[in-house]
Amino acid sequence: MSRTWIVIPMYNEATVVGSVIEELRKSFPHVVCVDDGSRDGSQAAATAAGAVVVQHPINLGQGAALQTGIEYALQDPGMTSIVTFDADGQHRVVDAQAMVARIESGEADVVLGSRFLDDRTKISLQKRVVLKTAAVQSRMATGMNLTDAHNGLRAINRDVASRIHLTQNRMAHASELVNQLAVIQPRWVEHPVEIIYTDYSKSKGQSLLNSVNILAELFFR
Repeated sequence: MSRTWIVIPMYNEATVVGSVIEELRKSFPHVVCVDDGSRDGSQAAATAAGAVVVQHPINLGQGAALQTGIEYALQDPGMTSIVTFDADGQHRVVDAQAMVARIESGEADVVLGSRFLDDRTKISLQKRVVLKTAAVQSRMATGMNLTDAHNGLRAINRDVASRIHLTQNRMAHASELVNQLAVIQPRWVEHPVEIIYTDYSKSKGQSLLNSVNILAELFFR
């Protein structure tokens, strides 16, 4: 039987992470939150909602949290796939379900979310330009014809997950992950997903400043 683990990087998300986990666990009972040095009670909220919580004593960044979560999930011999999922409520469980189904059907080893395959995601022109630029740079660097190289919603089967080793701790981890996939050469597809931008999620790093940081890491690293 298939068993999916949800991997959630978490940093000061106490106000929303409980509801995110509760909704997830209706479909995915196995959830690991990697608490990346939170100081607001995020650990207690995630535990109360039914997630396993692994803690970083200091803030190391989202890339480091994802790698820790992947390594935790791999310790379960029954794990067949992982889904990386944001703690701030901007991802949809129904999209994760559809992405896992594509892995379980044997269609793909990796399913990458894209907000540009349909028109559900409402996104500013500035951010759209930044993300499109990042996708072009990624295609040039890896040969992978991605439409959305910085989407945090991904489903990955066990074999590929075991071969991912993220060393870039902060925003550059997204590009690093794509680069590693280009080397591994799994069967991959993109899947249309809706990203829900709220005032809360924007305040947690979905701002235009964060988009500028993406470009800086792409071109000046």
